[in-house]
Amino acid sequence: MPSSNKTAVSSPLTHPSLGFGLGLRVDHYDAILADDPAIDWLEIVSENYMIPGGRPLHYLARFRERYPLVMHGVSMSIGSVDPLDLDYLKQLKKLADFVQPAWISDHLCWTGAGQRKLHDLMPLPYTIEAIEHIVARVRQVQDVIERRLVLENVSSYVSYRQSQMSEWEFLSEIARRADCLLLLDVNNVYVSAHNHGFDARDFIDGLPADRIQQFHLAGHMHQGDLIIDTHDAPVIGPVWDLYAYAMRRFGPVSTMIERDDHIPPLAELVDELDYARGIAAPILSAAA
Repeated sequence: MPSSNKTAVSSPLTHPSLGFGLGLRVDHYDAILADDPAIDWLEIVSENYMIPGGRPLHYLARFRERYPLVMHGVSMSIGSVDPLDLDYLKQLKKLADFVQPAWISDHLCWTGAGQRKLHDLMPLPYTIEAIEHIVARVRQVQDVIERRLVLENVSSYVSYRQSQMSEWEFLSEIARRADCLLLLDVNNVYVSAHNHGFDARDFIDGLPADRIQQFHLAGHMHQGDLIIDTHDAPVIGPVWDLYAYAMRRFGPVSTMIERDDHIPPLAELVDELDYARGIAAPILSAAA
C-alpha cells in the first residue's frame, strides 16, 4: 500500500471548502428560511428528494437559491454483490441536475443482498478482491452521475477474518484506484476505534490528504462494550479532539453536523456548529 503523506495539502481533486454546514431536516425547514442562521451550506439526504414534485422539492428549490447544497445518499450499496441499481442511479443523476450539488456522497458499505434491503450500513471485508469489486462499481457510478463520487467510512461493530489490511488502507486504495474522494466521518472513526481497539489517529494519519472532501460530526450511544453510531446526541469531547486532529492533518475541509433523531431546536445545532468553527479557527490560522 502507498505510504501516507502527513502534510496537509490542497489539490484540484477536491472542491474548495464550503465552511460549516448542517444536515437539512424537515424539522428545521421553516426556521432556516425565516431566521437566516449562521450556516454556510446544507447537506440533503438524496433519497428524500428523489420524487416527482411535491412539497420536498418545493422547499429544496428555495434552499438551493440561498445555500450551496451537497447530496448524501444511504442506499447505493456500493459494496453489494448485487448489480448496481441503474434506475436509482438515473434518478440520482436527475436530482443532481436539478440541485447542482457541490458533490455527491454515499457510504462505503453494503445495504442488502439478493435484492433484499437490510436498511443498515454493513461493513465490508478489507481485501484485495473487495477493492477490485468496489473500484469497478465506483467507476460505473461516476460514469452515470458524471461526477466524482465521495465515499464515507461507516461505523462498524464486527470484523471479518478475511480482512487483509486496515480500514484506512482499504479506503485509501479504493480512492486512488477509482479516482474518487472521501468523506471522513470523525465520529465513525471514534466509534470503530473504540469497538475494534485501534488508535483513531492511525486511521486519520493513514488517509490521503488530497482525497478528503468533507467531514461529518455526530453523536453516539454507549451500549455495553460497544458504541453505537446513533446521530441522536451532541458531539462529545473526545470526538471534538479527534476533529481538531483531523483539521490539523488535512487543513480546511467542509465540516457538517448530523442529527437524525432527538432533533433539537435549530439554535442548538447552530451553537454546536459555532463550536466547530471555534476549534478550526486557530488551527487554520496557524497553518496559514
